[in-house]
Amino acid sequence: MNEIRDIALAPAGETKINWVRRNMPVLRGIEADFAREKPFAGMKIALSVHLEAKTAYLCRVLAAGGAEMYVTGSNPLSTQDDVAAALAAGGIEVHAVYGASEDEYFGHIKNVLRHGPNIIIDDGGDLLETMRADFPELCGDVIGGCEETTSGIHRIRKLFKAGKLPFTMIEVNDADCKHLFDNRYGTGQSVWDAIMRTTNLVVAGKYVVVCGYGWCGKGVAMRAGGLGAKIVVTETDPVRAIEAVMDGYEVMPMREAAKIGEIFCSVTGCRDVMDAEHFAVMRDGAILTNAGHFNVEIDMDALEKMAARKYEARRNITAYVMPDGRELYVLGEGRLVNLACGDGHPAEIMDMSFAIQALSAEYLARNKGALGCEPMRVPREIDDAVARRKLKSLGVEIDSLSAGQRDYLGV
Repeated sequence: MNEIRDIALAPAGETKINWVRRNMPVLRGIEADFAREKPFAGMKIALSVHLEAKTAYLCRVLAAGGAEMYVTGSNPLSTQDDVAAALAAGGIEVHAVYGASEDEYFGHIKNVLRHGPNIIIDDGGDLLETMRADFPELCGDVIGGCEETTSGIHRIRKLFKAGKLPFTMIEVNDADCKHLFDNRYGTGQSVWDAIMRTTNLVVAGKYVVVCGYGWCGKGVAMRAGGLGAKIVVTETDPVRAIEAVMDGYEVMPMREAAKIGEIFCSVTGCRDVMDAEHFAVMRDGAILTNAGHFNVEIDMDALEKMAARKYEARRNITAYVMPDGRELYVLGEGRLVNLACGDGHPAEIMDMSFAIQALSAEYLARNKGALGCEPMRVPREIDDAVARRKLKSLGVEIDSLSAGQRDYLGV
């Protein structure tokens, strides 16, 4: 039984899926391999990833491999109802609606888990946490899972340290073909696409504050620089702070950056990066956005309490009016801005990320019974295979080591 907005939206969603499929050549090649080899025959896969067109195509690739798919979203504001309808119309069970309440959101997650998956594909860790907490009796049937993002990996490692990780989880985010491209070029482009289409304001000449200088922060800062912004970076990691300085950016504490920033983007994976202390000194008209997975980086509770009132300034922009008359603008309710206010990462970028997901799931299926209960890096051969497929799709050739070179390097 599907839980979607309206099956009549399916044709519009199908158009979106067809477009991304055309622009995801690596995943198309994997789809052909899976259709021939059926690595997931007889298996159930539960998936919780931002439910838009690129994710929908990943679901179809896994289904082509013989998987019985049960699909939900990983953020209430990133689900696209027409895409969910297209998946449902094609025979995949879907539980996802744009704008779901918290209870509805977790209800959808529980409904995909009730089928007893053999593999889970997660984005942020809600699928894993809910299964462990609410369906412990089903964990024994799970071969393992794949985690898409940094925030989810934090949760996996915390569970493992506590001795509570119920099965192997492959850390997809840390694969080179994921974080080097998805986190940097994908986040960098999609964040600014979402901010610009939502605000319709210029970026050039403005002070942009990037909170966190990991791979996502590097991408956001790099693209802001290309748009002509003046960039300030805030960090807690001294090594990353030095990187930002040497990349040509100003680095300062958030309490100082808050006074001059005009557009803020938090990409830390931590909570309360912007809080009451910072709201109190921000400029009138400051724009606040979050590109971390969970909506905790901007302390929305504190902002709600501080504001004299709030109103909708524009679609996906909430204005918070401070007692002194200043207005602070929050995009997408403080949720993941590139998906709450946009279409997420470009298809060509997600081609690599979802190829890693698909091949990691295949690895789990082919190694059933041989895995423990621990976090696991993506095998190097998967990273290399995806990179070679991507280069081939781009028409790019590279050198190979000679026998003498391999012997010299000891490889």
